[in-house]
Amino acid sequence: MARSAILNVMVQAAMKAGRSLARDFGEVQNLQVSLKGPGDYVSQADRKAEEIIHTELSRARPGYSFLMEERGEVAGEDDQHRWIVDPLDGTTNFLHGIPVFAISIALERQGQLVAGVIYNPAMDELYTAERGGGAFLNDRRLRVAARAKLSDAVIGTGIPHLGRGHHGNFLVELRNVMGEAAGVRRLGSASLDLAYVAAGRMDGFWEEPLAAWDMAAGILMIREAGGFVTDKHGGAGMLDDGTIVAGNEAIHRALMNTLKKPVTR
Repeated sequence: MARSAILNVMVQAAMKAGRSLARDFGEVQNLQVSLKGPGDYVSQADRKAEEIIHTELSRARPGYSFLMEERGEVAGEDDQHRWIVDPLDGTTNFLHGIPVFAISIALERQGQLVAGVIYNPAMDELYTAERGGGAFLNDRRLRVAARAKLSDAVIGTGIPHLGRGHHGNFLVELRNVMGEAAGVRRLGSASLDLAYVAAGRMDGFWEEPLAAWDMAAGILMIREAGGFVTDKHGGAGMLDDGTIVAGNEAIHRALMNTLKKPVTR
């Protein structure tokens, strides 16, 4: 595949940060870790990776704005372009030695997602997408899975951790999805969940609440792989609403319907 100049910049930033994470992953017991909130950790590795990404992207495109997990909003002179960055999605996995974590970088132009990169350095899997140009895993074109029945589908989700207040609603949704799907999976990294839907490894995904940096690149990835992504109300407000439902057309529709059901006994 031929990448644009801007996607190459994003890939280079992600891979450079990925090399840093891979080194820290081998020395995870020596990292300084702090608690942002209940069940929500940040480490030296997160901060170092974010610094690398910020430096690389700022050098290549001076003036672009940023939305980053650790730094938050960083306004630039160019308010038409915004980088949306998660330097380490799956910090809890990372700190427990589970090799399921990723760097996620998206580019928003005038409010539209136009490019995305998701990179898992532990598995050396690089997912890329550009608006109108398709989605790829290590240069192999991606398509969402073709399964049409929820009973044949494996669905990903995120389980609310300590400090999240909607456990009751989630358990209702989980019970209903478990009653209709072939299986439910929880990877612990929303960006990789979405990349897996784009790659056809999982048939669908739902979660709430998520931050924009958790899902921006993955939203574009699924769209470019032929899938459907909405918020839980069927709209396009995922980045603001913090909810997401994804799959191919049939699975997305079935999953939306299942999530609306009351709990069954």
